[in-house]
Amino acid sequence: MKKVKLVTTIMVMAFISLTAMSCKNAKKEHNNDEGHNTEMNHDNSDGHHDSDKKEMAMNSNQDGNTEIILKDYFNLKDALVVDDEAKAKKIGASLEKSLENLDVSKYTDAQKLELKDIILDAKEHAEHISKSPIAHQREHFKVLSKDIIDMVAITGASNKLYEQYCPMYEKGSAWLSMNKEVRNPYYGSKMLKCGKVQREIN
Repeated sequence: MKKVKLVTTIMVMAFISLTAMSCKNAKKEHNNDEGHNTEMNHDNSDGHHDSDKKEMAMNSNQDGNTEIILKDYFNLKDALVVDDEAKAKKIGASLEKSLENLDVSKYTDAQKLELKDIILDAKEHAEHISKSPIAHQREHFKVLSKDIIDMVAITGASNKLYEQYCPMYEKGSAWLSMNKEVRNPYYGSKMLKCGKVQREIN
């Protein structure tokens, strides 16, 4: 019986080692392809969608409403990455409500005024996203992203964020991600990896 357990353990260890090695090799091959786009994408992230990390997003030290807004924003970004117009519409509507519920009471008077302006503008773009075809969703996402970046500059975030940048979409467009790996919401499957990390936040 001990012999059988020992053989089983050795086989399991060998399988795990082989799996880990093949994943590593596949990642190396993946990082060496796609000329132009790979040059612009200098990262070693795990490639998961931001929505996969939503459990990490909530932190009791942060304003929960801000984190809800960010969760909706990242889900919207992920929908645009995979060219899912219908999902982007639903999340746009959800984001509009999240923005409406932001509690600005703990901020200074100057910050309150700035946040109210940001939220008013962001809500308008979220509403347009909830009613538009994907090309227009992406146009509104560009301005929405600027609003969310401005919001985070005031509110902070509970996790490290990456401000990413595509030089090709409308003469240059930024967005936020929780992953270092670039997944372009402006071009989706057409140019998935086009872009670079502009800066880290937090």
